[in-house]
Amino acid sequence: MTRCTGGEQRNDRLGWDEYLANPEQLNACYDHVPELSGVRLRSVNVNWRGPQITLRIDLPRFPDHVSEEWRAEQVDTFQCHITFLAAEDIALTDWRPPATVDIALVPKELRRVRVSVSGPGVDLRFSCSDSLLVGHVSAFKIAPDGADNGRHLFARRIDARLYSELPATHERRFYAE
Repeated sequence: MTRCTGGEQRNDRLGWDEYLANPEQLNACYDHVPELSGVRLRSVNVNWRGPQITLRIDLPRFPDHVSEEWRAEQVDTFQCHITFLAAEDIALTDWRPPATVDIALVPKELRRVRVSVSGPGVDLRFSCSDSLLVGHVSAFKIAPDGADNGRHLFARRIDARLYSELPATHERRFYAE
């Protein structure tokens, strides 16, 4: 069950979403998936398996298409995980959250990209496969202090059954997949 209602299939695929192996959820929510500039970076998970890096972010604008449930709940912020596979050359030289960042992907040889996550308080750089995954898509009403605690409405049925809010950071099923 996807909570976004879906727009038209796009042919003008430009930007970071062209690297997604599973763009269906974002394409169902947005006419044009927003660029990764001015995103709120919530967490960084480095997993030795893969190895992979997962960023939990709030996209800079709310979806164009949402379900009646999301509308009724008056959620105003859209969050997801982006997982970067086969990560290497990882350098985290500044980490002072909360942070609003720009995420840039520069294509390299051999189906690799160089990723830069930067903004006041954050400087993360690494290389990875040019095949990214998006997951744990949710919407929530942001707190006055910018916090994302409280009720989350998840787009995927399995996430919605397992979670009604963000799990503790040690929950591997949520943060390390």
